[in-house]
Amino acid sequence: MVAALMIANLAVRGPSTPAQLGLSHPLRGAAPILLSGAILCGVILLMGSTVRFAGAGHGLPWDRSWQYLIWALAQEFILQSTFYVRLEMIFAPRHASLIAAGLFSLAHIPSPVLTLLSFVGGFFFSWLFGRFRNLYALGAIHGALGLTIASCLPDAWLHHMRVGLGYLTHS
Repeated sequence: MVAALMIANLAVRGPSTPAQLGLSHPLRGAAPILLSGAILCGVILLMGSTVRFAGAGHGLPWDRSWQYLIWALAQEFILQSTFYVRLEMIFAPRHASLIAAGLFSLAHIPSPVLTLLSFVGGFFFSWLFGRFRNLYALGAIHGALGLTIASCLPDAWLHHMRVGLGYLTHS
């Protein structure tokens, strides 16, 4: 909780405006962002159907799914409003997206599947954020994709979507 408050403080007290942080226009680019998220959920669903031999996914009940949706929005705030915005001040947008994706994927180590998916997703989300500055729609597709990944890809590979020590100690 302390880390989250420190990151929020860093973003809010920084030089960026609410519009630059993606907080002021919740409908800007929402349609293409949500459509791309729906397409990606379909791709994950198809991928999951081809790897069912490795085991079932781990769907979350509603009382935990809404918590993940909030966590997905928080992750997007950290990634976009804190890191990407600052990286964009130093690097070209494409390079800022690549670096932000790299940082996002590092947070998902040691899970090889989540590390790879978070790099690809982090790059795509940062690219969308740079274009539309809409944190809300990104949080929604992040949440939908995370829940789709958890339920469609084998839990034997994902360990209940845990990262860090939790991934290694999951039984």
